[in-house]
Amino acid sequence: MTPANFSHVPLDKSYRLLNHGPTVLVSARHGGVTDVMAAAWACVLDYGQTPRVTVVLDKATHTRELIEASGAFALQLPTRAQLALTVGVGTDSLRTMPDKLVRHGVQLFEAPLGEVPLVAGCVGWLACRLRPEPHNQQAYDLFIGDVVGAWADERVFRAGRWQFDAAPDELRTLHHVAGGQFFVTGAAVQA
Repeated sequence: MTPANFSHVPLDKSYRLLNHGPTVLVSARHGGVTDVMAAAWACVLDYGQTPRVTVVLDKATHTRELIEASGAFALQLPTRAQLALTVGVGTDSLRTMPDKLVRHGVQLFEAPLGEVPLVAGCVGWLACRLRPEPHNQQAYDLFIGDVVGAWADERVFRAGRWQFDAAPDELRTLHHVAGGQFFVTGAAVQA
């Protein structure tokens, strides 16, 4: 069941979900196995006819294997309220903790396109089809995805723009800076 305040974002505006550099949750499923991990290195690659994103996924992660096998993944934008969940799924591995998602309170729902599971409680979701680039994946751990669907929590993203100033602080996105330290998105300023 889709969460309340879940709203479609046109693909030509989907790059705006990631443009401010937030930490993301990466989800994938293959062969009946679902995993979610945190990643700090995700960004927009192209916002043209086919929007594209990149994400760095270490070879040791189980989520990476699921993406390579399924050819699909999602990037989600967790919130301040999800800090413990984000740290938990970013620290623990499904290989050594089979109940990782339950233990960290991850609740999933199906993407409207049906290809990937999405994490409830986030404020942005990008469903992606893997653009296989074996050299980049092996040499740099860099994965490229074509964005095929995008959604946002309309309490903080409306009319193609972030509205953090009018939303509760717990809905601000997270930004990992290193060593377990995070910042949340701040106040808007205009040029």
